[in-house]
Amino acid sequence: MTYESILIVGCGNMAGAMLEGWLAAGLPRERFSVLTPTREIVPGDVELLREVPEGRNFDVVLLGFKPHMLADIAPTLQGLCGAQTAVLSVLAGVQLDTLRERFPDAGAVVRVMPNLACALGKSPVALAEEGLNEAGREELFGFIDHLGTPAWVGEDKFDLVTALAGSGPAFVYRFIDSLGAAAVRLGLPEDQARELAIAMTEGAASLAASSDDPPGRLADKVASPGGVTRKGMDVLDDGEALTRLMTDTLRAARDRSVEMAREARD
Repeated sequence: MTYESILIVGCGNMAGAMLEGWLAAGLPRERFSVLTPTREIVPGDVELLREVPEGRNFDVVLLGFKPHMLADIAPTLQGLCGAQTAVLSVLAGVQLDTLRERFPDAGAVVRVMPNLACALGKSPVALAEEGLNEAGREELFGFIDHLGTPAWVGEDKFDLVTALAGSGPAFVYRFIDSLGAAAVRLGLPEDQARELAIAMTEGAASLAASSDDPPGRLADKVASPGGVTRKGMDVLDDGEALTRLMTDTLRAARDRSVEMAREARD
């Protein structure tokens, strides 16, 4: 069985990237509808709705708007979310119990946390659900698999996974930007510094993904004792400077997700 009717409510950056990923993977555009009052064009020229459709059933309703809008929008969607419907949410911080409260008649509620690489089919995707049987879990997993690498995550870890896998690309982009900016300060032209930083990161990430060695071991392989790379690594490793920085970064993002969960209950 496959999902035949999918309604995407809101089509911002994340939901739009997910739609792009499903279409790129070959799912027929006829399966999708987008409900949004603002966008004039949506990926794949799929059906665009301005108002909540009456008398229609959907296998999946994907919530792709801002988390603070849930209380206002959820009541307008309840008539679409019956026992046959899985409500998928990419709303950061909104927990399963809150989704169930907002959609009491839905067959299942599911938290989904990808990142924008899902448009390329290269995103990790965290999943947590309530209401699916084993067949339903397999069906959902197959549907999300088009977007990258899905994984079931305990909801008690979902805020941390959101910080790592969902917010993580922004931290990587900032690192790439900082590498280029540092090279500019030390004398490289800006365009060349950016090009080299992006190419280097792409190659390093591809090698890390294909290697049997963990990233830390790969770093040590590059950094010969007394060599050029080791001198730079000594700065990052001094007092675990980089690890402490990333711990603080993930903690801040995780804690904000926890705060948003409290806000969504109000």
